[in-house]
Order: sequence, then C-alpha cells, then structure tokens
Amino acid sequence: MKVVLSPNPYRDRGLRAAQFARRVLERGGVDTVICLPFEVDESSRLDIPGDLPLGRLAQELEGAAALVCFGGDGTILHSAREATARNVPVLGVNLGSIGFMAELEHGELSLLSRLAGGKFGVESRMMLDVTVRREGRPVFTEAALNDAVVTKGAVARVLDLEVTGDRVVISAFSGDGLVVATPTGSTAYSMAAGGPIVEPTAENIIITPICAHSLHAKPFVLDSGRSVGVRVAPGSKKTAYLSVDGGRAFRIQAGDWVECRCSKQVTRLIKLTGRSFYERINQKLGKA
Repeated sequence: MKVVLSPNPYRDRGLRAAQFARRVLERGGVDTVICLPFEVDESSRLDIPGDLPLGRLAQELEGAAALVCFGGDGTILHSAREATARNVPVLGVNLGSIGFMAELEHGELSLLSRLAGGKFGVESRMMLDVTVRREGRPVFTEAALNDAVVTKGAVARVLDLEVTGDRVVISAFSGDGLVVATPTGSTAYSMAAGGPIVEPTAENIIITPICAHSLHAKPFVLDSGRSVGVRVAPGSKKTAYLSVDGGRAFRIQAGDWVECRCSKQVTRLIKLTGRSFYERINQKLGKA
C-alpha cells in the first residue's frame, strides 16, 4: 500500500506535519512518498529540508491507495484535482483556518494509524463540469469540487447577469457576481454571500447572487440534473471573470455562456474520525 503525502510548504513549515505522518504510516507498514502540491521557486525562502527526497505528485499518484493533503481547503482543492483524475481518495489535514474539507486537525495525526490499518470509509462528493462557450464554441473547461464564481473586475461597477436552468430564465439581476456551488462548496464563498448550507453528500446545484442590487435576486437550490447557464448581458462593456475552485481567473466577454452541470467525476474523501457534518459545522462556525 502506497500513500502520497502532499504538504503545502507555506502552511507546513519544514514539512514537519508530513514527516510525522510518514512515521505514523510507515510504522503501520505503509509505503509513503512526499510530493509538494505545486512547483516551488528555488529562490524562495521556504523551510524545506534539503536531504528530504521529494517525488512528483502526478507521477506518484499512479497506483497510490490514498493522497493525504496538509494545508487549508485551497491546498486540498488543488491536490484533489490530480487525485480525482486517477480515482485516488483524498484525506485532508487542516493546517489553515477553517478547513471544512479536512478530516483531521494538526493534533490528530496519530489517527492516521487507522488509515494504515484499513479502518476508514470513503465519501463521494459531487462535482461540476464548467464550460465557457463563445459563439457556440467551448473556450474554457474545468471541473469544480467547490464552485464556479463569476465576478466583476477591479473597477467598482456592477454586472448585469442572466441565470438560466435548462435554458429557462431563473433570474436576471445587477450585482457583483454569482456563485454556482456544489453541496461541498456551500460552506465556502456561497455561504459568505448568503447562500444556504447543504449537506455535502447531497446532489444539488446552489446558485447564490453576490451583492445583488435587487430584492428579487435570491439563492436557489436546483436538482443536480439541471444545466445552469450564466452570462453577462450581450453588448455590455463591463469586465467579468470566472474562477473555478479559486483558480486563475478567466476573462468572460459579454454574451459568453458559462455552463455548469453535474460531472461524471466525483471526488472521494477519506473519513477516519466518525464526526458528522453537523459536528463539523458547530466546530468550525461556533454554536448558536
């Protein structure tokens, strides 16, 4: 059994958490390899042990039984993309602030012995296929575990947006943007924008306006079988951008359609602690 350990060096100083996890797993007879989730500039002043062998994430995931990520939700989202493409389940260790997607906190690394002993479950999470169509042609495509976000540029001007479900208009409003989220992403930007919290194992598409200039623009929860379309009004000269799972922004032109639909891919998250979603919500957000 091989497990890939992927620490964010900005969060895991000296890769200490990853090295502790490696010792726990190797005591249980697990082969491990440490891979950074992204390329690091040699001139950066990160505390990475020079004598620590590092593998390449995409290469080492081939044939791996699991991927353990160390960092915040952004690190997990980034690394999970590579793992999902290879059907490798992911376990997150929270070294960030909130960390809704993480199964373990930093002080719970000893529980990785359960992973070594095969005492764990796997939970499937719905994803979205996100495509931008320009004059009918796809010019951008990406898969989202959390969300696809359409926002205005740096200039403080609102966007005129139209939102459809299976090509039927759901809402048209002016505002700062829109979040199209999965249930997993319902506790991220969508929640901060006033959207509902949805159980992460549900299969729904959540539409949440961002700072809408309308009393009628409200969040919607749609069936996963719907195809959601978003576009900036044709003829508009305002700049809009699309970001998928917090990744690099793609510039959207007026008249482009952003299409979001349930993906055939799913992200598989490893469950070790037995904590329920409601316990995690209370832990992360505080009890009322």
